[in-house]
Amino acid sequence: MTRKIIDEIGFGRTLTRLAHEILERNKGAGNIAIIGIRTRGEYLAKRIADIIFSIEKKEIKIGLLDITLYRDDLKEIQYQPLLKGTEIDFDLNKKDIILIDDVLFTGRTVRAALDELTDLGRPASIQLAVLIDRGHRELPIRADFVGKNLPTSLDEEVKVLMKEIDPEDSVVLKSLKEGGN
Repeated sequence: MTRKIIDEIGFGRTLTRLAHEILERNKGAGNIAIIGIRTRGEYLAKRIADIIFSIEKKEIKIGLLDITLYRDDLKEIQYQPLLKGTEIDFDLNKKDIILIDDVLFTGRTVRAALDELTDLGRPASIQLAVLIDRGHRELPIRADFVGKNLPTSLDEEVKVLMKEIDPEDSVVLKSLKEGGN
């Protein structure tokens, strides 16, 4: 069974709220830079930066992070991973970095992203923004900004759909049990 948790209108509202929360906590856009974790975090980062620009009239530096080589399960993967590359063309040092991902689950993706970011520089701070926090953490990682807390079971999958690569903007919850659609 598949349930739509956030529709297109709710998706837009959630991103707008996240942008406002980021600005409020950082007292404006003065020292922030946004880095999206590929793939969907990349699109979320661009959209949130656009919303911040519409509010503050200030361009925000945007970077893209490919954490593939920092994954702790890389040796267990049976296929050749596809590298999309990290693209950060600004100095991270002393910046307040807003790290953006679509779904926070075990925390392992964020751990890999933190490892890569600290290899690239020494930010003043790293704050985590996620569209969905579904629980089930394996590492002591918490998001600073959450679009929606969505308690799930381990036999459910959260899918974030984005117009850049999907037919629509939405978040769906899909059952992975036998007989689930």
